[in-house]
Amino acid sequence: MFIRQTKTSNAASGEAYYTFRLVASERIEGKVRQRTLLNLGSNFSLAREHWPELCTRIEQILSGQMSLMPAPSEIEPLAQRYAARLSNQNFEADAKTDADYQEVDVNSLELVRPRSIGVEHVGKAALNWLDFANILAMVGLNGVQQAAAIGSVIGRMAAPGSELSTWHWLRERSGLGELLDVDFEAMPLMRLYRTSDLLVKHRQTIEEMLFQRIDTLFSLPSTVTLYDLTNTYFEGEMGSNHKAKRGHSKEKRSDCPLVTLGLVLDGSGFVRCSRMFAGNVVEGTTLAEMLEGLNAPASALVIMDRGIATEENITWLVDHQYRYLVVSRERVRKFDANDAVDTSSACGQTIRIQRVLNEEGTEARLYCHSEERQNKEEAINQRFIDQFEQELTKIADGLNKPRTTKDRDKLLLRIGRLVAKSHGVGQHYRIELIPDAGGTKAIGLTWERLPGEGSMLTHPGVYCLRTNELTWDAAKLWQTYTMLTDLEAVFRSLKSELGLRPIYHHKEDRAEGHLFITVLAYQVVQAVRCKLKAHSINESWASLRNILAVQQRVSATFSQRDGCTLHVRKATAPEPALRKIYNALGLAPTPGGVKKMIK
Repeated sequence: MFIRQTKTSNAASGEAYYTFRLVASERIEGKVRQRTLLNLGSNFSLAREHWPELCTRIEQILSGQMSLMPAPSEIEPLAQRYAARLSNQNFEADAKTDADYQEVDVNSLELVRPRSIGVEHVGKAALNWLDFANILAMVGLNGVQQAAAIGSVIGRMAAPGSELSTWHWLRERSGLGELLDVDFEAMPLMRLYRTSDLLVKHRQTIEEMLFQRIDTLFSLPSTVTLYDLTNTYFEGEMGSNHKAKRGHSKEKRSDCPLVTLGLVLDGSGFVRCSRMFAGNVVEGTTLAEMLEGLNAPASALVIMDRGIATEENITWLVDHQYRYLVVSRERVRKFDANDAVDTSSACGQTIRIQRVLNEEGTEARLYCHSEERQNKEEAINQRFIDQFEQELTKIADGLNKPRTTKDRDKLLLRIGRLVAKSHGVGQHYRIELIPDAGGTKAIGLTWERLPGEGSMLTHPGVYCLRTNELTWDAAKLWQTYTMLTDLEAVFRSLKSELGLRPIYHHKEDRAEGHLFITVLAYQVVQAVRCKLKAHSINESWASLRNILAVQQRVSATFSQRDGCTLHVRKATAPEPALRKIYNALGLAPTPGGVKKMIK
């Protein structure tokens, strides 16, 4: 066994370069022939003086021999990798129709190259359902780029992180390459980055084709469209990314630059459309850009939260013949229990809803009251009231103590700051600072709580929805609105389960690629969970991933009496919870099958 260096040239550009091959000499019919065992590619960078040592170590691994001297650090990983590739090429699939008895030395057993296979098995199957590889081919990605894209998406599902961490996962921990017949260990990191650029370039087409396939696969109702935004933060200043702006961070990381992700989803939780906006974008200005050109029917019901439900956006929806169901921005709370009807939440709690038409009869307001929400808001109110009155008491007590300020103007400023920091409670108080005869010093402080009508203090647990859908009853409208909580669950999944945050990329396209890969991974996860829900398996993706991650694919190596070495590569047996998932998805319990080789 030896390594051969061959000079060749690029057929398109004519540029010359070197490729490397692992070659063996064989005697065939009395003649010595050289056979290429493995193509090492053009990026093989091991120094020439180490080539013989590498070949020797590969032969030792394949024959099950131990090295008398440990191989240098730059040789051992390459030897293990190339030996594994040679083994995979020479493994024979075992149909398991007949028993196969081999006489082996049990004490020689070694278990090598463990690789995770559970998430990879499920992710590959889901991408096949969605026809993802053909979608990529239709937008112009070649086989290597398709493999990189599939690796990036499944990597985001299995080990959320940056593209760099996905690259390490594919090379060092995952058995995905065996399922795809792709050598990810030979794939450079830049391949993942450039594939990410291609995904962003064809983003709209990929999203449209993927959603069409999802729609066909799951027969989705097209009557409801959900829209919301979230943001994620960067680690670093990101001066070259024009969309990285400082703003209000939903993860309390306002010290970092942000970008905003907008999602349009259908009622089943699948993404119809996604866009990246600047981190300081005003939520209400994004709706038209997201919905224009979307293949949602004009009659679709658009559900939005308060941040996007501006009067301008509502007018735009009406002008474009959309129905809407939004959280009202009006500050005054109203509720008349005598005109309310009862409905139940998913948790069995009673929600009371009062439906009121406007004078023109074109829009209805739903004033909703939740006892659970009332208890929560009353507790919040009481906490802020107690804090506010404690601070007022401190000021009042200080007027009777030496060495505390009595200056009326300073105390008025202090009270003003206290009101500003009172979370809105201070506006419901009449506060009087009693001056002395000269008018410059304060001698007393009094206050009285006067709750403003229509506020959270007088109407705790009440919120308002607006809609131009007048044919549905109040209960149906409220049940439909609760889908917005599912959208919030989507954002939680993207951030906590699929590695949306943080972002380390400096370039705008790379940051957008990171977000888009996360969205694609979410689509795959949602497809898996939809199929599992039909079999009453309702766990979160984090729980499912923990179950799937237990299964590994390993090679068992034995020495035989005749001096040969038996290699068997096989996935570990699935545990009951994992077998239940495979059965629900119609997948084989042993990903990759069983392969064996005698060397």
